[in-house]
Amino acid sequence: MTKSPIPSLPCMCASFRRASRALTQLYEEALRPAGLRGTQFTVLQTLSLAGEVTQGQLGEILAMDSTTLTRTLNIMGRHGWIAKRRGDDRREWRMRLSKAGETQFKQALPHWEKAQTQLQRQLGKELSDNLMKLTQNVTNALIDKGE
Repeated sequence: MTKSPIPSLPCMCASFRRASRALTQLYEEALRPAGLRGTQFTVLQTLSLAGEVTQGQLGEILAMDSTTLTRTLNIMGRHGWIAKRRGDDRREWRMRLSKAGETQFKQALPHWEKAQTQLQRQLGKELSDNLMKLTQNVTNALIDKGE
């Protein structure tokens, strides 16, 4: 049995962050021809699934801090990918994919699917499925920590 050239880290946070950076590099490379960053694709995909949401709801869904989300949404808004309207409370903004955002998402989808397929092929279907469940469980456990 050969030893991995990458040492195991004793910290769960460090291990998840390292894996996240490696995953991000894979997806960024795949999405580059579509003119998207991984974070932008994630927002497009999330809005495609969630429909119209407030920025706060989107931040909760993505477990993303408001500063980073605001910066990403502003860039995407300049591209015309996000449609915004005032909510019932005038301080609240509701957002959804614009027509241009839907088009951008559909154009990027094959690039994302290529990365998904490559990763699943490298890991195997069972491990890939287990990792998806594991990350969902970790996210739920940490977000529900106050309840």
